[in-house]
Amino acid sequence: MITNLVNDIVFIFERLNWFNLVDLFLVTLVFFILLQLIRDTQAMVLLRGALVIIVLFSLLTSLDVLPAFSWLVSNTLPALLLAVPVIFAPEIRRTLERLGRAGSIIPSGLSSSNIPKTIPAVVAAVGQLSERRHGALIVIQRLDNLDEYVSTGVILNATVSPELLLQVFYPNTPLHDGAVIISGSKIIAAACVMPLSSSGVLAPSPDRKMGLRHRASLGISEVSDAVAVVVSEETGNITVVQGGRMIRRLDLERLENILRVIFSSQEEKKCFAYWVDRIFSISSKNKLDV
Repeated sequence: MITNLVNDIVFIFERLNWFNLVDLFLVTLVFFILLQLIRDTQAMVLLRGALVIIVLFSLLTSLDVLPAFSWLVSNTLPALLLAVPVIFAPEIRRTLERLGRAGSIIPSGLSSSNIPKTIPAVVAAVGQLSERRHGALIVIQRLDNLDEYVSTGVILNATVSPELLLQVFYPNTPLHDGAVIISGSKIIAAACVMPLSSSGVLAPSPDRKMGLRHRASLGISEVSDAVAVVVSEETGNITVVQGGRMIRRLDLERLENILRVIFSSQEEKKCFAYWVDRIFSISSKNKLDV
């Protein structure tokens, strides 16, 4: 039996050529990209469940002693395949949006040349907000255009300063609910409505459940390449969110270092590695820290 297996493997390798290898590589690459795009989303959970059902059904239908069950599965399988686009509709849309943004040739966001002057002001404001336990959500634009979300808030077009951010997020003021959107050295708008994440990352267990600010920060990071800084109203904890991933419980020094790393090189958008990172969102600096 082992000899036959070895002969079959040798038979396959003897007939491989460069075209077959390229063909296999392309197929593998397509599956790899698809799996990376749906990683950490509800689609991955559904996909695992679907694979278990398919394998189980395949094993059961291969048995000749279960003709009625085999007939049922063979007749319902086409309907299940048609239902897949309906079940995965949000994930399919999110994937297409991410591909569309990654394939953009001309960046729509403003230059990050003014960001080094903005980061100290943001860090200083976040430090005071954390001490006072004033909840805050600060979204810093990178390359993707955020006009859709700017239009939901109050236009400010003011220079970033710690004092202004503290005033915006002071409890019970008209602008403290919602997010502040920063582009370059300007606070473009405040009280902006962000999309809420539906990935389920924030609620796998009771000790990791978070509020709307964290869901909104995760949501905007899933639909754009923006960086969100969140201050918890309950604990004062500081969180950075980018690319659908969170780094939690930061001190001010680490917060500033992370922001400087993210915005350090404007030239990164010109290299192939940057576009790969925008598609896969697997940059090491964005790993989930719990």
